[in-house]
Amino acid sequence: MRSLPTGTEAVVFDCDGLLVNTEDCWTVAETAVFAAHGLPFGPAEKALVLGRTLEAAGEAMAEHFGRPGAGAEIAAGLLARVRKELARGAEALPGAVDLVRACRASVPVAVASNSPRELLDTALESAGLRDFFPMSFAADEVSSPKPAPDLYRTACAALGVAPERSVAFEDSATGVAAARAAGLFVAVVPSLPGGAPDHDWLGTSLAEPELLDWAGGLGPGGPR
Repeated sequence: MRSLPTGTEAVVFDCDGLLVNTEDCWTVAETAVFAAHGLPFGPAEKALVLGRTLEAAGEAMAEHFGRPGAGAEIAAGLLARVRKELARGAEALPGAVDLVRACRASVPVAVASNSPRELLDTALESAGLRDFFPMSFAADEVSSPKPAPDLYRTACAALGVAPERSVAFEDSATGVAAARAAGLFVAVVPSLPGGAPDHDWLGTSLAEPELLDWAGGLGPGGPR
C-alpha cells in the first residue's frame, strides 16, 4: 500500500458512506423495497447496489427481482423512501469534518457524488458540510456517472488541477473504478465491513491520525 502523496494539489471526496452516514438511510429504504418483493436484504444485497446511481440501483433491483423493465418504477419508489429517511437527518461520519477542514485550508476540495443533486445537497446540509464545499458535482449533472470517470474529471477540471495531482476519497468499488479511470490517487475507507476495493491507500476511518497529519502537510508550505 502506498503512502498518501504529499504533493497533492486537490482533494475530491465522495459523499454517501464516506463523508456522511447516509448509508443507514439508504439501507432502511433498500430493505423496505426488498421486503415489498418478499425478499431479505443483507450484505450481499447491499453490495449489489452500493455506490450505484439511483437509476442503476433500480435496474439492479429489477433484475434481481425478476422484473425486467421495472427499473425506473423501482428507482422512483426507492427515491421516495430515501428522501423520507434523509429528512430525519444524517450525521457526518467520524473524522469527516476535521479532515475536510484541514484539506481545504491548503488545497482546493470538491465533492463528486453518485447521488442526484437533491439528495447530495440534503446530505451535505444535514451533516454541516455544505459550506465547506464551494464546488460539488452530482450524478445527474454529468453524461455518465460512476463508474465512468466523468464526475472526477469534471471536478478536477473545475478545480484547475490535473487528476494525477489529485486524491480521491472513496468507500465503494463503483466510486473507486471512477476515480481510477480518471487518473486520481485513490484513498479508500470501505463502508461495507470487511470490504477492501482496489486502492492506493486503505484506512478504516477518516478519523485516522495519519490523515490529519497528511492534510497538514499539503499546500505550498508543505513537503514535496
